[in-house]
Amino acid sequence: MSAPVAGARAGNPAEDPNAALMNIGQVLEILRPDFPTISIPKIRFLEDKGYVSPERTPSGYRKFSSADVERLRYVLVLQRDHEQSHKRIAEILDAIDRGLEPPPLVALNPTVPEVALSSDGMPSPESFRRNDEVRLSRKELLKIAEISEDLLTQLEDFGLVSAKPATGHYDTDALVVATTAKQMSDFGIEPRHLRAFKAAADREVGLVEQIVAPQRKSGDAAAKARTEDTVAQIAALSLRLHATLVKTGLRRI
Repeated sequence: MSAPVAGARAGNPAEDPNAALMNIGQVLEILRPDFPTISIPKIRFLEDKGYVSPERTPSGYRKFSSADVERLRYVLVLQRDHEQSHKRIAEILDAIDRGLEPPPLVALNPTVPEVALSSDGMPSPESFRRNDEVRLSRKELLKIAEISEDLLTQLEDFGLVSAKPATGHYDTDALVVATTAKQMSDFGIEPRHLRAFKAAADREVGLVEQIVAPQRKSGDAAAKARTEDTVAQIAALSLRLHATLVKTGLRRI
């Protein structure tokens, strides 16, 4: 990913003034192939952060230039691939706006192992078979996830994150939950609101346990492998169904 060009600086689009401007829906469609989880609220949130300043029509509608889109793309790469905080992104963009060269896009922090995704963006069964051996101390989890001690304590209190009893270390799943909770907190969603997600997940796990119980009781030497495969397949299908139902419901809002 290259750095944003001069035309991508906020309030200083070095573009053909006659170039067509885009509405927020068009920007969404341009970015979505590279960022499947991008949404209109996310774009508005990045605007609220001051990362882009699209023009406004007399009626108040946003109009984005191609430079605005490339600037948004750069910000999204900094977030997704380089885990930069909002404070750091603001500092980088400010430096670029003042004519400085952007820093090399090199990941300096440990990153979460990539989860296999299917073509529709949903986790595949392989992602549920992943069993990494990442072990993080509490201090490392706080630093990498960029969360406060208070937020982590709340996540633990509500049963969303827990350290391994034997070692006291946190695994990759704990890091993903902590990072996601931090991102959701940007929208005012607190750990107490996430209890519903935990309850729904527990119900889905209970259903899977009922289904594979007969396989576990089998004396077949391959029973364990069949159980693991069944769990992975049902988990992927369950998550796909859950995500699709949520997406369908949100369309009514």
